[in-house]
Amino acid sequence: MATASAQAPSPTRPGTPDTWLLFGIAAAVALAHLATNSRYGFHRDELQFLSDARHLDWGFVAYPPLTAFVERISMGLFGLSLVGLRLFSVLAQAAAVVVTGLMARELGARRLAQAAAALAVAFAPISLFEGTEFQYTTFEYLWVVLTAYFTIRLLRSENPRWWLAIGVTLGLGLETKYAVCFFIAGILAGLALTPARRSVLNRWFWAGVAVALFIFLPNFLWLVHHDFISYRFLQHIHARDVGEGRAQHFLWHQFLICTNMASAPLWIAGLVAFLMNRRYRMVAWMYLVPFAMFWLGKGRGYYTAALYPMLLAMGAVVGERWLLRLPQLWRRMAIGVYSVAFAACSLLFCAILLPIAPSGPLRDFALKNNGDFREEIGWDELVHTVAGIRDSLPPGQQQSLGIVVGNYGEQGAIEILGAAEHLPAPLSGTNSGWLRGYPAQPPSTLIVLGFSRADAESTFTACRLAGTNANAEHVANEESEDHPGIFVCGAPLAPWPEFWKNFQRFG
Repeated sequence: MATASAQAPSPTRPGTPDTWLLFGIAAAVALAHLATNSRYGFHRDELQFLSDARHLDWGFVAYPPLTAFVERISMGLFGLSLVGLRLFSVLAQAAAVVVTGLMARELGARRLAQAAAALAVAFAPISLFEGTEFQYTTFEYLWVVLTAYFTIRLLRSENPRWWLAIGVTLGLGLETKYAVCFFIAGILAGLALTPARRSVLNRWFWAGVAVALFIFLPNFLWLVHHDFISYRFLQHIHARDVGEGRAQHFLWHQFLICTNMASAPLWIAGLVAFLMNRRYRMVAWMYLVPFAMFWLGKGRGYYTAALYPMLLAMGAVVGERWLLRLPQLWRRMAIGVYSVAFAACSLLFCAILLPIAPSGPLRDFALKNNGDFREEIGWDELVHTVAGIRDSLPPGQQQSLGIVVGNYGEQGAIEILGAAEHLPAPLSGTNSGWLRGYPAQPPSTLIVLGFSRADAESTFTACRLAGTNANAEHVANEESEDHPGIFVCGAPLAPWPEFWKNFQRFG
């Protein structure tokens, strides 16, 4: 293991059977997503992206601008098609699968190890999930995997021009999710602690730094202009997650969420092999430093997910070489045992994380075990209920009507899905919705969602219960359980400027 991939063979040319095998694995998983991604509805997070995509800017409170920009392209191409809007997520995960196989090839893998590494990523729970929804974590995953691949190319070839490619992917990563900074810390630590530090003296390294900063510059200027509001958002979200226990079981989630449980021997072997290999030791630090920072800082378990493909690539190489030293019978037995364990875990994860069945026991099983699926149900019904309440109001109240929402899911539902019902734009204090403000002529009648009765009555005048936010399938989720009441109210108790100043929320 100490010398694993120290002298890797020349990479296989593109277009060879090995390459087509990787594309075949990625295509199979992509087709599975495309065939099932229309089963339920939009997730509340997707509704926030759709809303922000209607208001493009160089930044948003909850994240940098790239994800909303990609969603705007999706909307232009596919309208509100679930399959179409999730297509770029599917393509991003398929690309990560292929790139992982290519990483294994760079490290010396033959066909078996390349396929094993690609499959390990394709059927990791987080990877399966990222293909079912449009999330910024989907694209962060791809940028980190590509950065790891380019780093391995750099270390293998000792060609400093790879720093330009690394700079591009890190810049795109910073335009996608700020947590990429932790991965950059791993790269810097790897440079400082290994012979790769000599790269710092090369002009191509600094060219890569310049490229990354140039790509990130527009969002940085947006942050400056908005007093680094995203930093306050991240502080709030982290305190919320810790307070609600979402940061618990961090170590267990490395096995259960970030990777397929059956592939644990691969990524553990890969980490050890990187540590023991002088040429590639930098990659081990690229994993260990972000891992330690998230663990000690009480981050959520899935934050480290994008770090595992590079470990799985090296682990597949180590496993393949170990297998080649075994007698043929023992080799077949080892492959058989691993394949059965991997297939069993993968089928379980697919049943939980893929919306395979539109109805029946398999769907019930998925809804029971996957809270994200439950958050995809009921948005159309919410919009229809609000439209019905609007239609029941006297004409005078309809002419001066506003819809106040309590979270970004309701905001996106009213703005995006409510367009078909000709609902007015929502008034939202959550994340970037608050920055958009309220009309110059504030409404005098309000339909209020996302508030308890006590909160509504302590915030607005003359509130009455006008409807219930529920769904016909009786699926318990945040909307139906936490704040089911829909109220019709008058203006806020405080003047509008004061009300809006205190209405800012992070979520």
